[in-house]
Amino acid sequence: MQANLAYIGIGSNLGDTIATIHSAIAALEKLPQTRLITTSSFFQSAPYEASGNDFMNAVVAIETTLTPAALLEHCQSVELTFGRERPFPNAPRTLDLDLLLYGHETINNASLIVPHPRMTERAFVLLPLCEIAPEIMIPGKGLAIHYLPQLSQQRIDKLQVETLSTNTR
Repeated sequence: MQANLAYIGIGSNLGDTIATIHSAIAALEKLPQTRLITTSSFFQSAPYEASGNDFMNAVVAIETTLTPAALLEHCQSVELTFGRERPFPNAPRTLDLDLLLYGHETINNASLIVPHPRMTERAFVLLPLCEIAPEIMIPGKGLAIHYLPQLSQQRIDKLQVETLSTNTR
């Protein structure tokens, strides 16, 4: 089976968010049939359409032969190991892993929508994504970087945090 390039958004706003993001990246590196390609810088952002503490965010690029459904299942399993609960939409969370893009595929079923349906509305997704893939195309939408100017009102700060992966930029 041919490997696909996929992008996963990582977010956390409960507990030691920097340690959680580092640990989540390490967990993603260990997924079967998957290789971590690169990790964005870490970004701190205000909650979007939610309340609570600021979020720590990053995006990783992986190469995988897992199907999109299997990749989603693994991501949800990683979230659960970090104590992820879903009491209500946009609730504070220990860890959130979102499958943003999977190759050039468009998927729309009951359990998974790819490209992520709200990624063009969120600076905390697009800034780290465009940092590691400046020319990335979002299927059905065009260049991701073209959506950044309309998100300038969203508070987001790039942090000077060392990532743990040897494959980072």
